Amino acid sequence: MKKALMIVSVLIIAVISTACINNMAVQELNNKAAEFMQKGDYESAMNRLQASLDLDSTMYETYYNLGVASINAKKYEKAIEALEGGIKIKPDYADFYYSLGIAQSELADEITAKAEEAQNDEPQGENVNENNPVMEADKRTEASEEKAKAIEYKKASIENLNKYLSLNPNTEDKETIEALIQESNSFINGENTQPKAE
Repeated sequence: MKKALMIVSVLIIAVISTACINNMAVQELNNKAAEFMQKGDYESAMNRLQASLDLDSTMYETYYNLGVASINAKKYEKAIEALEGGIKIKPDYADFYYSLGIAQSELADEITAKAEEAQNDEPQGENVNENNPVMEADKRTEASEEKAKAIEYKKASIENLNKYLSLNPNTEDKETIEALIQESNSFINGENTQPKAE
């Protein structure tokens, strides 16, 4: 009996020791990530924060910091993924919704800019794709899909920014956020009222 009790005690001590070492490693990674963020090295910060999440995926702060670092690195899809992960852990943390709304809006703008750039890079003229109407139809379909994707991100952005305001109604930046919401609404209305390419 004493032998069994001793084995259980050793196992408990091993588990506690591992948890403490794990927590120290997570804290060290988060501290290093903060240093990188202060220096503007968002890629390195993202790497440290992801490593921290690999060790302990229960810290909502790490998800938030990864989301912010990803936004600053213009990795909006990664930011959205991180922020949505954090919301699953702490859905009442208002800043998740603000940052998520920003990431979604920026991703919509990026999608739109890339689509416009691709359209501007195409050769212009009446008969450019005359010999390949399927290719022209595919390009129009792709452009339409990209616009629809951008609109969905803007709608999600509005929803998250409104959620932020509902959780934090007395925020000092309320007017700025309301302006962002209005800008997204204008984008959606403008995209929906433009004539479709034939």
